[in-house]
Amino acid sequence: MRTVAELEERLSRPRDVLVDDLRKLDGDILILGAGGKLGPSLVRLALRGVAEAGTGARVIAVSRFSEPGLADALRAQGAVIVEADVADDAALAALPDAANVLFLVGAKFGTSGREHATWATNAYLPGRVAQRFAGSRIVALSTGNVYPLVPVTTGGCVEQTPVQPVGEYAMSCLGRERVLSHFSVRDDTPMALIRLNYAVEMRYGVLVDVAAAVLGGHPIDLTMGHANIVWQGYANEVTLRALHHTATPPFVLNLTGPELVSIRQVATALAARMGREAHLTGTEAPTALLSNAQLCHRLFGYPDVPVAELIDLTAQWVADGNPLLGKPTGFQRRDGNF
Repeated sequence: MRTVAELEERLSRPRDVLVDDLRKLDGDILILGAGGKLGPSLVRLALRGVAEAGTGARVIAVSRFSEPGLADALRAQGAVIVEADVADDAALAALPDAANVLFLVGAKFGTSGREHATWATNAYLPGRVAQRFAGSRIVALSTGNVYPLVPVTTGGCVEQTPVQPVGEYAMSCLGRERVLSHFSVRDDTPMALIRLNYAVEMRYGVLVDVAAAVLGGHPIDLTMGHANIVWQGYANEVTLRALHHTATPPFVLNLTGPELVSIRQVATALAARMGREAHLTGTEAPTALLSNAQLCHRLFGYPDVPVAELIDLTAQWVADGNPLLGKPTGFQRRDGNF
């Protein structure tokens, strides 16, 4: 994974377990938010997985597609492209029906001062989508931010941990879950809510944030001293395979890696590989935003790209000056303001 093409190929390479699950899935797959941070790699993975499964299912990618050339590139790879703003009621109503819906739309950064818009995107819109696709299988991305900060010694929150969101973004994401759950029960729509935190690839994520700080000689605050991360390709795979685990009320799943990652150790390892010095500040707090994904790993296996390899790949990528998405995770925030 030394070039964008190599990275995209690896992100979209389906494992046999995914192909087997897609082979058993009936109907088309419609992906809402296909042009966002996670969407393009998920669309490509679905396309390759469906092709290997030989089902003939369509992969329908829906987005405003603000990135030049993205819609044409996905179309050339076999996706059915629908350029639409799903926040517009008429555009939402006009979308094609599909038995399987992946809902990736959400707002996080720049939400401070625009809390009303955050809630509209994260809580109101999901209800409209649930009504439009009542009866379909719906897998919706949520976030581990719905959990409270917990002592590092606990190993992280499990799905049964009482939620306690900090800040408007996290509260609006809990609103998304509650609204979707309402329509799941009311309309008997099977759903899965995926509480994802800190998917990474070479262009963005916690490791990129730390590596960029190392490269630039910027201080790295250790107050949020620990985090969970997971390879984006695995996150995409689990999101697709969760279509077989939708239920009413919704099935809730933490999605992250098995390791408790020390930011101090990550920064030191990245600096060593990049031939730089890590400028560490602050002291690790006893609490952090952490999820326990044992249920995910029991159902879907472990990520196929481990943390040690992700550190090596990220260090090389950032040191080589390869493209970054320029979307910091904000993992250091403890007040919930993004």
